[in-house]
Amino acid sequence: MTVSLPPEMVADIEKVRRTERRTRSELVREALRVYFDRIRTLPVYTPTRQELREIEKGRAEMRRGNYYTLDEFSRWLLGRPHKKSRAKTVAARPEA
Repeated sequence: MTVSLPPEMVADIEKVRRTERRTRSELVREALRVYFDRIRTLPVYTPTRQELREIEKGRAEMRRGNYYTLDEFSRWLLGRPHKKSRAKTVAARPEA
């Protein structure tokens, strides 16, 4: 198996590996064991039909370009003035 990782993550792995005197393979195996154990304990949620309809409505709005970016939403939450981040090709969004 071959896995590509960003350089920053490789540097983190090397630091931990040297500190713990382990091989990369040992460290990655242990990380995957911990991850698999953790996801097994997560609850599984099945959305209702109504929730699925609402999700699809939201996706349709996004396809039309009617959405806020995370930066726009964060500024709104913090009460900062709205700055347009890009030109819109659809009708203006209603203010939240």
